[in-house]
Amino acid sequence: MATISSIGVGSNLPLNDLLTSLRNNENHALALIQSRQVAVQTKVSAYSKLQGAVSTLQTAAKAVGKPEAFGALKATTAADAFSATADKTAIAGQYSIQVDTLASAQTLVADGRAERDAAIGAGGSVTITLANGESHTVDLTGKDTSLNGLVAALNGDPDSGVNATLVNDGSGAAHRLLLTSRATGTESAVASITVADNAELEAFLAYDKAVGTGGFTEQAATNAQLSINGISITSQTNTIEDAIDGVALTLKQTTDKAATLSVTRDDTAATKAINDFVKAYNGLLGTIKSLTSYNVDTQASSALTGDSLARRVQTEMRGALNGALDDIDGLSLSRIGITTDPKSGELKVDDAKLAKALSSNLEGVTSLFTGTNGAGTRVANAAEAFTRSDGLFSATTDSLNETAKQMQRQYDATADRIDQRMETYRQQFTQLDAMVAQMNSLSSYLTQQLSMLSNLSKSDK
Repeated sequence: MATISSIGVGSNLPLNDLLTSLRNNENHALALIQSRQVAVQTKVSAYSKLQGAVSTLQTAAKAVGKPEAFGALKATTAADAFSATADKTAIAGQYSIQVDTLASAQTLVADGRAERDAAIGAGGSVTITLANGESHTVDLTGKDTSLNGLVAALNGDPDSGVNATLVNDGSGAAHRLLLTSRATGTESAVASITVADNAELEAFLAYDKAVGTGGFTEQAATNAQLSINGISITSQTNTIEDAIDGVALTLKQTTDKAATLSVTRDDTAATKAINDFVKAYNGLLGTIKSLTSYNVDTQASSALTGDSLARRVQTEMRGALNGALDDIDGLSLSRIGITTDPKSGELKVDDAKLAKALSSNLEGVTSLFTGTNGAGTRVANAAEAFTRSDGLFSATTDSLNETAKQMQRQYDATADRIDQRMETYRQQFTQLDAMVAQMNSLSSYLTQQLSMLSNLSKSDK
């Protein structure tokens, strides 16, 4: 008998079509599981978006809940000679500042040498003492003592007090060692350099500013000299942080005449922090709305339509905000220009009213956001229950992810069962195909034999 290459060929029955139909019917169970998996993943993604919106609000709430966000002062000047910054301890006012001298670092230039890589004696140690009495020794034992080696050793030691480099002046002894104090001012200048256990290096490098010995040419360090409202001030550096309370000055150049520094209130940071908080709150409401909406026309639900956690987020955040009061005189958000839209629930800011509140009642506004019952404090604390590592979002998504894993196991098990069932069908159909083919063959044979008998009978007559 001929080998049947496809089910139904031998029997002329539509067994392949029937097998495909059975497979499609069995696959309905897989499709149902897949649709449930998609729903779970859609919900996980929606919770991720919602958590992101809550985290954004929490960040904004923490920012507006910090006292340093309020009552900032700014220092301004039209002069190029100096810049200034002010912190909250500064006092508003104007200052007349004249810069007479900038602080500079001392520079020592050694006598030139013909070769930069030739050793200057062997080993030894170099001790550098600064004018402020600080002293540090650089050990050269077993190290390169050439000009190159000295530069590397001094620069490689964070406590040497100097930066070293080489300058080529183009003469016969062109290579000159240049030492620069690492800090400005006379107190950081090199007072002396001594060398031990290397006579040749000592002859080249020894220096004593007090008695004027050593083969160095000095460009002396200078201290900053300035006057503030006529009061003379001397500084070792060009950054003066303790002359005016809460103000840091950075000197850049000298002046021919005094320049004005103004220290004034700056509510820009507070206004921005408040507006960022309002924007984040409204953003959360918008996210909740988009994730929980229901389209009546199309009767289509969103990922979190009717979801209890989404409703809880909205309720908790709204409650935290509505209960915000300052701890001083019960100042509320509405009294400083922040109101709630009765339809959407979103916040609106009256910029003029907010600016007036910051100007006239800074302490109250600060307490309204930073106090125990402040808006920033309450909202940040309320958000923590949702966003922390073991919070409500984490627990919910963990549960959904576990459900997704169970669904995948169910899908795999169902797929295996379907494959086994289809294999059973295929074997049964193969047997049926073969049996029907045999029966068809026998039927054809019998028909042929009967036909032959009939013809013989006719011929005998």
